[in-house]
Amino acid sequence: MSTAAEIEAAIKALPPAERERLDEDLPSILPELHGDLVWRRIIDDARPRPALSALGDEIVAQFRADSNRFREIKDSDFNQRP
Repeated sequence: MSTAAEIEAAIKALPPAERERLDEDLPSILPELHGDLVWRRIIDDARPRPALSALGDEIVAQFRADSNRFREIKDSDFNQRP
C-alpha cells in the first residue's frame, strides 16, 4: 500500500470486527493521533510565537487589572450544547 487512498480503501473493505480492532489499535499505530501527545508536542515547541505571546500578555494584564471580568470555569460548563 503506497497511498492514503489505497489504505482507506483497504480499511473500508475490512469486516466490522477487524475495523473495530483497528480503531482500538490506531493510537498505538499512529501515536500522533493521541491528543495528549499532540498537546505535549505543542507545549514543548520552543519556536517563538510573538503574536500568541502578545495575546497572552494582554490577557494577563486584563486579569491583573480586574480579575472579576473572568468567571471561573466549571466542569459543567463543558456539558452545555449551543
